[in-house]
Amino acid sequence: MKKALFVMLILGVLIFTACGNRSEGAEPIPTFASVPAEFVGKTNPLGADAASAGVEVYKTYCASCHGDTGLGDGHAGGYLQPTPKNLVEFQPQVGDDYLFWRISTGKSGTAMVAWKGMLTEGQIWQVISFIRTLK
Repeated sequence: MKKALFVMLILGVLIFTACGNRSEGAEPIPTFASVPAEFVGKTNPLGADAASAGVEVYKTYCASCHGDTGLGDGHAGGYLQPTPKNLVEFQPQVGDDYLFWRISTGKSGTAMVAWKGMLTEGQIWQVISFIRTLK
């Protein structure tokens, strides 16, 4: 009897957990990797005017994958798996430190390369300034 009650309790918990608190069709809340300690708390030292310089850097290095307007629809992006991030949706969900980290070091398992060494720190911040303007 105790064994049957225990099994029923476990099954009940599993069913309750599986059902969760999501509405049907609702998007899951995205989770992102933790920013490494060396990048945590970095904020863009440049003003909003840096976005005008950032657009040129973005067009040169980022647009082929992420698209001219950041939707992840660049001409090269269609050939990549996983596809490039839609920066319009993505950028409001993360801090400057996350963007600086990912642009600097890339992301393994994707086509996102490390731009540190190819772009200066200032250029990375300029790109972040531009990315923040995407709507």
